Amino acid sequence: MELVVLRYNLQNDSTNGMLLQKTTNGYDFLCYTLEDEYRVSKVKGETMIPYGCYEIKLRKEGGFHKKYSERFSDIHNGMLHIVDVPNFEHILIHCGNTDEHTSGCLLVGDNQENNGLISNGFVGKSSQAYKRIYPSISDALEKGEKVFIEYIHIDSFTNN
Repeated sequence: MELVVLRYNLQNDSTNGMLLQKTTNGYDFLCYTLEDEYRVSKVKGETMIPYGCYEIKLRKEGGFHKKYSERFSDIHNGMLHIVDVPNFEHILIHCGNTDEHTSGCLLVGDNQENNGLISNGFVGKSSQAYKRIYPSISDALEKGEKVFIEYIHIDSFTNN
């Protein structure tokens, strides 16, 4: 399975994007995303992960895993963990609404407010989006399929 985070609005406090799934016919829209802002030098808990392609694995330990095992007991098999990101660890895909809810992780939602002068960015209906996208990704991993997520900027996407 191949996923793409298409970042399109990088501001001082957060980054807007979309999560897409690569298909044989192109790309399917899965949900909106929100991340921390871009920084030349990483600041712990305040920096989006570098552009590139990373593998996703299931993380079956830690506080988020325990919390989500209870919150999403009908679907949860482990946290969606983005691995081998240089200078980062424990990068997860999870619920949240603002950049205050992420420490470098990828937040998902079914609606989005543009980040800019008035707003620091927002994704809404996060649990709804998570419950919709999680099962297919988790199922692929449970079946032994490799799952990758590529982070790109819209300029790279539109110039292909």
